[in-house]
Amino acid sequence: MIREGVGQNAIWAVMTVVVVLEFTAGATICKGLNRGFGTLLAACLAFLFEIIAREYGKIFRAVFIGASIFIIGASTTFLRFFPKIKKNYDYGVLIFLLTFNLITVSSYRVDDILKLAKGRIYAIAIGSGICILMSLFILPNWSGEDLHNSTVTKIEGLAKAIEACVEKYLTDEESEMEIDNTSDDPIYKNYKAVLDSKSTDETLERHASWEPRHSWHCHKFPYQQYVKLGGVLRHFGYGVVALHGCLQTEIRTPRSVRLLFKDPCIHLASEVTTALMELANSIRNRRHSSPEILTERLQQALQDLNTALKSQPRLFLGPNSPNNTSKMLAYVAATARQKLERHPSSLKPDSNPNTPTLFDRKSKGGTEAEKRVLRPTLSKLTITSLEFSEALPFAAFVALLVELVARLDRVIEEVDELGRVACFKEFKHCDEVTVDVEKRTPTEINLPNPVGGE
Repeated sequence: MIREGVGQNAIWAVMTVVVVLEFTAGATICKGLNRGFGTLLAACLAFLFEIIAREYGKIFRAVFIGASIFIIGASTTFLRFFPKIKKNYDYGVLIFLLTFNLITVSSYRVDDILKLAKGRIYAIAIGSGICILMSLFILPNWSGEDLHNSTVTKIEGLAKAIEACVEKYLTDEESEMEIDNTSDDPIYKNYKAVLDSKSTDETLERHASWEPRHSWHCHKFPYQQYVKLGGVLRHFGYGVVALHGCLQTEIRTPRSVRLLFKDPCIHLASEVTTALMELANSIRNRRHSSPEILTERLQQALQDLNTALKSQPRLFLGPNSPNNTSKMLAYVAATARQKLERHPSSLKPDSNPNTPTLFDRKSKGGTEAEKRVLRPTLSKLTITSLEFSEALPFAAFVALLVELVARLDRVIEEVDELGRVACFKEFKHCDEVTVDVEKRTPTEINLPNPVGGE
């Protein structure tokens, strides 16, 4: 019976295997069930319309088939605009429309429409069944596991990016700015995987919702919580992007200033990295994170950094000199005058007598030549002439590092919520993973006052 029903339509079974089989079990089940149910509903509806059209003659049959194709096509196309249908059943609706049109149009030339519909259903059922059985029982690759592992990888990538940023910024060697080669930067690769993960997480979440594997246990796989955690990690990653941007600034903090705060900054970054690695290990092992993840060491690192910053107040506030602005303006004017003297041709009057000369326009607030000379250099001259500007880039770097500590609380909350929803096992001290951090001995630095010293 089945062999006769398949007949020459066996090629559709092969095509179904090619189209439906995906890399993960959830994606295969989603496409297989959508294709199967779409084909079944389309065949049943086409057979029903054929019975109605056959009762009233050939002309009515042609008109009825054309009208039904138009109505069903418009209805299914409108149905695909609904977000829930578009997200979960778009492929099934598309297969329903294609199968209905194929069977309905073919029924005008084929006498036995039931045989055609049954052959189509058998072929699709065989192909989809083979794909689903292979995905479930022959080396299955679960979308839920991919989502779980990608979350762990993203947290570890953020931890590595933070540690590398702080190490590179506070290094003793002056690093050159290479904006064009960011794609080859390992720091960029670590946080880029987090920022670009939104569509991937949503796709894995949709496919994981079709997988029956996690329902066999006591608790269902909390795929939605993983997506929510991914959003929090992206918010955390934006801070890492800003921290990485401090390595590519035009205005650099002198090495002597960076060395003054090297140890407390590295200590704070190390504690943040340790906390992130603990969160990643807790998700990987499906256990709750340590209740002491925000330990006194992190609080002590913040306190040490605060103490170090307060020990150099003049570095960040600058001296209270009222002559700073006048000195800066005098310097800018002298530089502009020297450039004008080097280009005396700009002072010559134009050959057109109707054009105002350079001297005629001085009374109106400056010349065009002066503006052209000053425009490309005014900003940098102004910045470099400020006595406290050397500490501004480092102050921004420290502020971003402290902001990451504040955002870490939100990440910890979402990981704890994930452990509660997924029923992770309770934390035990024997399960604690120790992250080895290289011990750095404080370096004694005897430097003159970077602001007021000679």
